[in-house]
Amino acid sequence: RPEWEGKPLVLALGRQWPRVSSCSAPAASLFPTCCCLLTFSLGTRLPLSVQCTRLGQPRGRGVPGPRTSAPALSRQVCEWKEPEELKQLLDLELRNQGEASEQILARCRAVIRYSVKTCHPRFFNQLFSGWDPHALAGRIVTESLNTSQYTYEIAPVFVLMEEEVLKKLRALVGWSSGDGVFCPGGSISNMYAVNLARYQRYPDCKQRGLRALPPLALFTSKECHYSIKKGAAFLGLGTDSVRIVKTDERGKMIPEDLERQIGLAEAEGAVPFLVSATSGTTVLGAFDPLEAIADVCQRHGLWLHVDAAWGGSVLLSQTHRHLLDGIQRADSVAWNPHKLLTAGLQCSALLLRDTSNLLRRCHGSQASYLFQQDKFYDVALDTGDKVVQCGRRVDCLKLWLMWKAQGGQGLERRVDQAFALAWYLVEELKKREGFELVMEPEFVNVCFWFVPPSLRGRQKCPDYSERLAKVAPVLKERMVKAGSMMIGYQPHGTRGNFFRMVVANPALTRADMDFLLNELERLGQDL
Repeated sequence: RPEWEGKPLVLALGRQWPRVSSCSAPAASLFPTCCCLLTFSLGTRLPLSVQCTRLGQPRGRGVPGPRTSAPALSRQVCEWKEPEELKQLLDLELRNQGEASEQILARCRAVIRYSVKTCHPRFFNQLFSGWDPHALAGRIVTESLNTSQYTYEIAPVFVLMEEEVLKKLRALVGWSSGDGVFCPGGSISNMYAVNLARYQRYPDCKQRGLRALPPLALFTSKECHYSIKKGAAFLGLGTDSVRIVKTDERGKMIPEDLERQIGLAEAEGAVPFLVSATSGTTVLGAFDPLEAIADVCQRHGLWLHVDAAWGGSVLLSQTHRHLLDGIQRADSVAWNPHKLLTAGLQCSALLLRDTSNLLRRCHGSQASYLFQQDKFYDVALDTGDKVVQCGRRVDCLKLWLMWKAQGGQGLERRVDQAFALAWYLVEELKKREGFELVMEPEFVNVCFWFVPPSLRGRQKCPDYSERLAKVAPVLKERMVKAGSMMIGYQPHGTRGNFFRMVVANPALTRADMDFLLNELERLGQDL
């Protein structure tokens, strides 16, 4: 709301920022000023549920319809500068002499000014966008406490909190027990799953390495996240070990081809050990048929991993969770609440159905200076040996605090609202000349072409596809340099460049969807 512009986040939580008594006087005065600057100077708009709470209105019981209007936005999504000019504006050189507080504050302003405002309602570029004030409060507290999540003795609150949050996420998957850990991103979560599946089948590999292994094969679809291949390379399996399974026209893995690929791998002397399915592919937003894939894995005794980094939050929605039917049959699940739930980067959970302490057996090294076995408390609470890291940041507080504030029902409304706005955008897009859907979406990825005036009605021309593919890069440059919005684009298979609109920010309204279409028409009217 406009009257909150420039106010520190702590006001939204109902209290003033405490005195920083341990800081020097200049630093103590600078600290709340920086917090004020960083919080409501990002061109953001509060999510609907938070606005209602601030105004003292009761939260509705049903799913609200998409809002049609919103407060005007006064800031650009970005203020584009070329690299050399930006270096000069930021004065990046590090010197021997320190600077005054006023200069440091000016530098903070410059950092914010020239950074992309990913919380802006018209930042549609990635699978993460928007913000939640309670999650942001959790992030501020996390950074202020500056602890590492490896032992109960130095992180007692967060060890217990992480387990409770992971327990809740596992319950949504459909498991009454299991294990898990927060990882630094979905790519690492996926890599952990591959490593765990390999260790479960060949535990000697922890000590003997690749010498203990036959040629292995893992299977994933052509629409999978690129971290699967990167993980195979990183873990020493090699990218050749990744067998690509065909997808249908909507980007879903074809179980029959998975069965065929397993047979081919075995005929070549490789040992299949893992299938990685995807719930919410990066570009098309496709959900693989988990029940049928689980049947194949069960027949062949393979570990089933589900990369639900993008689509996992749909489990909160009673209306849409059917998209992940069968996920409870997985052995592991990757889920990023920092995406659709806007918990803030990074918040990525790896969830396991295993109850045999597989994480600790696979990754543990029993460092005696950290994990002493004669401590005065239950050493099972020291979770640091579950991961390959030593120091590990706290990623559970922001999600826990947001969940406490919003409740499961509030987060469900957030997910349902995103679906509703995506459908609104699709219907509006169909009404306008010059817009063409790549396909009807089943998630909040809306993929489309903008066909400029010079190409309309020329679909049969031999160079049509080539010329259409050049439109998105031109429009992307124009929107970024204008600072009006940001949308991603990409080629896909035989399709030329098209826009991928991601409807995820909880502050979005129908007015933002209309603005998107109007702005593309304005930027492309001369093409």
